[in-house]
Amino acid sequence: MSKVLNDLIESLKCLPGVGPKSATRMAYYLLQRDPNGAKNLANSILNSFKLLGKCKSCNNFCETTICDLCSDQSRDNSVLCIIEMPTDLLMFEQTHSYDGLYYILMGRLSPLDGIGPKELDMNSLYERCKDENIQEIIIATNFTKEGDATSTFITELVKDLNKKISRIARGMPSGSEIEYTDTGTLAQAISERKNIN
Repeated sequence: MSKVLNDLIESLKCLPGVGPKSATRMAYYLLQRDPNGAKNLANSILNSFKLLGKCKSCNNFCETTICDLCSDQSRDNSVLCIIEMPTDLLMFEQTHSYDGLYYILMGRLSPLDGIGPKELDMNSLYERCKDENIQEIIIATNFTKEGDATSTFITELVKDLNKKISRIARGMPSGSEIEYTDTGTLAQAISERKNIN
C-alpha cells in the first residue's frame, strides 16, 4: 500500500469509533467518490485549528475572546453549570430548560488516563466560580466513576466560596417503564426521590 494512503488511513483512525476497516473504507471513499468533499474536510480542519480558540469565560471553542453565549445579556449570570464537554452544552441547550452560563472542563478526572486537576485546569475553573455575580454552581458531570470523582473534587474545590452548590439529579428517564429499568437506575431514583406535597 502507498505510504501516503496508509498515512491517510492512520489519520482517520484517530476519530472516535473508527477502526482500521472503517478508516480504510473512508479513505477510499474520499479519494475515489468525493475528492471535493475530502478537500473541504481538509480545509475545514485546517481552518478550525487556525481560527478557533477558547472562550475566556466558559472554555468553549469560539472565534472570539468571549463566545456568543457568554456575551448574551439575556442569560442568567447568577448560575454557572459545569459540564465535561462541548457536546454536553449542546444537549443542555436543546432542552430549553436552562438559561444560565456554562464552564466546560474539556474532560473529566481520570488518573488511569493521566488526566488530573492540572490537565483540566481546575485553577481556571476556581477563578471562574469566584465571580461575584455567580450565586449557584451546578455540577453536571456524567454519572460515571470518573464523573462522580470530578464532581466530588469540584465540590471540595469551591466549597469555601460560600455559594449554593448543586448536582444534576439522576433516576428514571422520562417516558420509561419501571419494568424495563436497570436496578442501579431504579435504586438511584428511589434514594433521590422528591417530596410532592
